[in-house]
Amino acid sequence: MGSSARQVRASTPHSATTVFQGQESSGRRHGQRRLVIMQLELVDSHAHVDMSEFDSDRADMLARAQAAGVRNILAIGGAPGSLDSALPFAERYEWIYAAAGIHPHEAKLATPAHYDELGNLAKRPKFLAWGEIGLDYHYDHSPRDVQQRVFTEQLELARGAGRPVIIHCREAWRDCLVLLDTHWRSSGLGGVFHCFSGTFEEGRRGTEMGFLISFAGNVTFPKAQNLRDVASALPLESLLIETDSPFLAPQPFRGRRNEPAFVAEVARTLAPVRNLAPDELAAATSANFRRFFRLSETNSRRLQVRG
Repeated sequence: MGSSARQVRASTPHSATTVFQGQESSGRRHGQRRLVIMQLELVDSHAHVDMSEFDSDRADMLARAQAAGVRNILAIGGAPGSLDSALPFAERYEWIYAAAGIHPHEAKLATPAHYDELGNLAKRPKFLAWGEIGLDYHYDHSPRDVQQRVFTEQLELARGAGRPVIIHCREAWRDCLVLLDTHWRSSGLGGVFHCFSGTFEEGRRGTEMGFLISFAGNVTFPKAQNLRDVASALPLESLLIETDSPFLAPQPFRGRRNEPAFVAEVARTLAPVRNLAPDELAAATSANFRRFFRLSETNSRRLQVRG
């Protein structure tokens, strides 16, 4: 391949990747320059690892996530009838945490019994947040007045449980922000705007209420420059990254099932937007996750899966 060819030496998930380039420089090795590219240390702040799309290869999927550098996953629970579906994974794997709430699509199904169940789940040690909850005016699977009522009721329940909230908002930003300002800001608990699709001003208002802004695979799409612009303008300490898997695979894998390992592509897309190297963007967003949820870095680095 000639003197300009690159040779990459394989590494373990814990090590750096060593690359030798065919150029002479000081400290050369056989006329080649040695570059060290640190592996990304990632957090997938939103993934549905319980879903049936992973039934055939879930263990392999989790192993691929670890091999890609994913140190933590926040697993999101299912709909009424399976609200606890993320907890078994969080309680089996030290590096996975859980959240649960009634999605706006299923708001019409919410009952007091579901609220009681969520209140009990919120007492479990690996339960980090109440959600995803919010408003979705794109699909309107539940009537908007019902979505708003169930959203408000869950905000009050999360306040009582002392848990931050994971917000799903699609084409409903005005109402969502009004409800958060009225029913949530004073709690001081904040939360995460997951799979953010809003404007800079909507994101800024969220950060003022203590929210982190999480970007998913859609930020990698060629036509998503508006989202990349928002990510470039918001404070770095307010950013998270996620997959929302099995949905929204990033551009290199578009059309395939998404999975937590692919969160690396979100980091690689946002890094140049922030004038950072990918490992720096990954480290910053991982630190934001640990800081917000008060997790120790030591626990985040424990990669052994308990069988």
